Amino acid sequence: MANASPAVRPAVLSDLIPGSRVRDVALVAGGAVLTGLAAQLTVPMWPVPVTGQTFAVMLVGAALGMNRAALSMILYTVVGVAGVPWFQGGTSGFGGATFGYVVGFIAAAALVGKLAERGGDRTAARTVGTMVLGNLVVYAFGLPVLMAVTGLGLSAALAAGVIPFLVGDAAKIAIAAGLLPAAWRLSRR
Repeated sequence: MANASPAVRPAVLSDLIPGSRVRDVALVAGGAVLTGLAAQLTVPMWPVPVTGQTFAVMLVGAALGMNRAALSMILYTVVGVAGVPWFQGGTSGFGGATFGYVVGFIAAAALVGKLAERGGDRTAARTVGTMVLGNLVVYAFGLPVLMAVTGLGLSAALAAGVIPFLVGDAAKIAIAAGLLPAAWRLSRR
């Protein structure tokens, strides 16, 4: 076996699952479905509700890697725009005050996925840094759209679309910082 090579270290957790194209399609679709289900975990607030979406987006990013995670969030967005009611609170369609956050999920999942491919989910400290950056990307996309749709100024938009979510995001990041490194430790057994 001249072409045999030592076992390749998986870049992300989903690389531990055997398969290729069929596996990738299932993972991309599964990530979109997970995000859609997490979107139904909603605490109503105006103009932006608290949901489980960002947690799902970050986990999908870390587990699938950059390309599959981005495709998963593109699928989530396109299917939701097409009418499947799996955006927050069973909504669908294009636009609205929260649509910038949904678009931000694509970039955030790609960034978190790329960082995970480089080991950004192997330790608690790295996972925290990876997830913080991912959340900042979501806010960077969401805040301008929130301001444009609602007419809120920057300070009012921060008060409505960022600050109320910081404690929840910190809790989600803490959970991810426990789960992802633990999953890697279990995978080595």
